[in-house]
Amino acid sequence: MSAAGGRRFRVAAGGRLAGELTVPGDKSISHRALMLGSMASGDTHISGFLAGEDCLATAHALGALGVSIERPQETAVVVHGVGARGFSAPPADLDMGNAGTAMRLFMGLLAPQSFNATLVGDASLMRRPMQRVVVPLEMMGARIRTHDGRPPVQIRGTPQLRAIQYSLPTASAQVKSAVLLAALSAAGRTRITEPAPSRDHTERMLGAFGAQLLHEGRSIALDGGQILRGTHVAVPADFSSAAFFLVAGCLAAEGGLLLRNVGVNPTRTGLLELLRRMGADIRVHPRTAAGAPHAEPVADIEVHKSTLRGITVPEALVPLAIDEFPVFFVAAACASGETLVRGALELRVKESDRLEAVAAGLASLGVEHELLPDGLWIRGAESLAGGTIDSRGDHRVAMAFAVAALRARAPIEIEDVANVATSFPGFVASARSVGLAVDAL
Repeated sequence: MSAAGGRRFRVAAGGRLAGELTVPGDKSISHRALMLGSMASGDTHISGFLAGEDCLATAHALGALGVSIERPQETAVVVHGVGARGFSAPPADLDMGNAGTAMRLFMGLLAPQSFNATLVGDASLMRRPMQRVVVPLEMMGARIRTHDGRPPVQIRGTPQLRAIQYSLPTASAQVKSAVLLAALSAAGRTRITEPAPSRDHTERMLGAFGAQLLHEGRSIALDGGQILRGTHVAVPADFSSAAFFLVAGCLAAEGGLLLRNVGVNPTRTGLLELLRRMGADIRVHPRTAAGAPHAEPVADIEVHKSTLRGITVPEALVPLAIDEFPVFFVAAACASGETLVRGALELRVKESDRLEAVAAGLASLGVEHELLPDGLWIRGAESLAGGTIDSRGDHRVAMAFAVAALRARAPIEIEDVANVATSFPGFVASARSVGLAVDAL
């Protein structure tokens, strides 16, 4: 699937899941490994790389900045670092495709350079908000222009950035990461304070590249001028991709489904807690991670068909499951009783307005629900109607409703699914291998 086009899925109703599966590498970690490897001195070897369109957009953009990147195998990458100040002016605008993570982190990477650059993306990305990254970077002295807070993002290189102390108004790993990348080239010590935990892949990886960070409660401090050293990054399987099969297993894996080598960073696994609160039979079998203490924790996850019940989601868990909510809402639609999610306004500014997109999909399947300004209320049902779903070009919405077919009375067709390739190349083959009857049309 290319990012352009309007292909669709057709998923047969019902079915059982069984077997084992390794989903592709973690998208967030793959992005960061490319960027930090480029900013390091020496070579960085990445294994388990996600060869999806989002991460490839990051690789192509770094190539346009003068970084040599080799791919001896599809999931193996060698990055020849140029150092934090060794990038070259790009010959044209840098196209981030659909990758919001790439665009926001590149703002931090490019702000302290000695040249100007412009970041653009596909139609979906050009609608996404960037101002929350601009604000702290401008406090550091960066000069950035947007179009009413949205792309294109025009960055005028400012080599003399200054350190700041910044309290994030809302938990955001992307804002935090952009500031940390800029802080590497800033004069002084930058301190970032979070209101709640967000994913910490950047902090872990900075440590693996040799940077020293200070952790004090919810604050992280980084001294500018530190030099990163090339290293080896082992990318685990993406928890957000595994999430679709965790929910699918809860719905239809009577004999159990095993997901191998999944990243279980505690800042990412809120869905595990939510599903367990719903009554899910999920067992986590930790594996030894290479490269401790900075390595990402990994595990094999075993899931069995479960009787799910509705819950009220604690708002404190929302940031730890933010990317998994489309498929969590499907679990809620198949649970007994009511589920309530509040405090999830972030879902309105993802690849689509995910609250609205999921609500429209639930309506198509006959699920009683109420769309709230910052969440959803859902009354679960024993079975769902079939029908047609408009994914609105959102990969996570598309894959979530493919899972819903396991409890449907008739087939489900999902439109506009080309962007599934941004995060989960080979989704159809993976799904079919464990019994989810998906056809790409």
